[in-house]
Amino acid sequence: MSTRDEAPIRVLAVDDDVRFCELLADTLTGCSVATVTNEADALARVQAFDFDVVLTDLNLGGPGGIALCQRIAQRDPDLPVIVITAFGSIDTAVAAMRAGAYDFVMKPVEIDALRFTIQRAAGVRALRREVRLLRERVTLQGATGFIGDSAPTRRMLERIARLAIADAPVLVRGESGAGKELVARAIHSQSRRGEGPLVAVNVAALPPSLVEAELFGHAKGAFTGANERRTGLFLRAQGGTLLLDEIGELPLDLQPKLLRALEEHVVRPVGDDEDVPFDARIIAATNRDLEAAVEAGTFREDLYFRLSVLDVEVPPLRARGRDILLLAQHFLQRFASAAGKDVRSIAPDLAQRLLDYPWPGNVRELRNAVERAVTLSDGTTLQITDVPQRIRNYARSDVLVVSHNPSELVTLEIVEQRYILRVLEAVGENKTLAAKVLGLGRKTLYRKLERYAAMARGERRPAPARPPAEDDADDDESQ
Repeated sequence: MSTRDEAPIRVLAVDDDVRFCELLADTLTGCSVATVTNEADALARVQAFDFDVVLTDLNLGGPGGIALCQRIAQRDPDLPVIVITAFGSIDTAVAAMRAGAYDFVMKPVEIDALRFTIQRAAGVRALRREVRLLRERVTLQGATGFIGDSAPTRRMLERIARLAIADAPVLVRGESGAGKELVARAIHSQSRRGEGPLVAVNVAALPPSLVEAELFGHAKGAFTGANERRTGLFLRAQGGTLLLDEIGELPLDLQPKLLRALEEHVVRPVGDDEDVPFDARIIAATNRDLEAAVEAGTFREDLYFRLSVLDVEVPPLRARGRDILLLAQHFLQRFASAAGKDVRSIAPDLAQRLLDYPWPGNVRELRNAVERAVTLSDGTTLQITDVPQRIRNYARSDVLVVSHNPSELVTLEIVEQRYILRVLEAVGENKTLAAKVLGLGRKTLYRKLERYAAMARGERRPAPARPPAEDDADDDESQ
């Protein structure tokens, strides 16, 4: 029942009945129980040791359990107190809660129910502490601008540092909103070209007829409206880095020209008959499976290999664990400062919901949710009611059949989706490893993940893929 890597929950039991204290110490498995028989000793223990939960009898000698709740709340407001009494009533329950009690249980105590209450209280304690410390922990990771210290984030930052010292093209992969442009900027800033320009272009946002002219430039009179010579983005990035975002959307007829530019380090402006050399590092970014695009004939294989000499995967937000809270606190501080509002922290139940929610829109969705919450908040703490309804109503489900009620069961497709996402989370979002664990071809897994992401965004569900056996036979060699 531990909440921290199977370490026992540290409980202080306060009751003037020594035998009851001994009973709690013997029966609360999974807990490390210390016992005292009066308020003075309890306060001394709380001050000297770090407990997760306090259990106290309501009718202690002297001031009683309610007074103890009040004093503990003054000293350590994050420490939950569970009040136990044999004289239950609505009045005593209300009084205990007003004094700062976390929960209220009756004698005779049901040990299993008490274990559950203790576990839940210890989880709240951990969240309260983390939320309170978030402002102190929010730091930028060196020159990268990345916030977080999870294992996937650390691995990505280490890879960025290694890639930055080279000058070969880099392919940045990741879901939409995960921070691919931030990765590109980090590579640029840590490279020898860091003092040069970083020119970024979203290929998908350019009209197809103008992509070539934007990238390579054009001569005067090259086409209608070309009233003067224009320098292309390759040359504007001279001495620096050119980021080609959404490279998977590059028109097929322009891909040979981009490949030639990468191979020969020259570009030919539209309407010109001479090549112009350029000196810029190329970083391409995509949220598409380019290998699948190569197989489909929409992306050239030779261009793919040239762009992916070096590559880095940006982990989705759902794989970054407690980084979610660090980022949420960072955005809270930014938007509260901009709005001139005194919003300082995140309520524990909201923090837990942020951790549970899968964030299909990644960091961009989190940023927008926090901006909305800060705007709507009328206190110093963001509440769960401040965030969008899809986050408020989200309920994380495990792949367990725990009900005999047919109306509460789910389809096999949903079970498959939950299991695939859980395996992916367990392997740190390594899709190749996840495909091996699941016994799927990598391309089959990619197609399923794209379908899940589309469904999470509320898009109309695409047509089913081919039967799994046929899919896997086609892409076994890619595993």
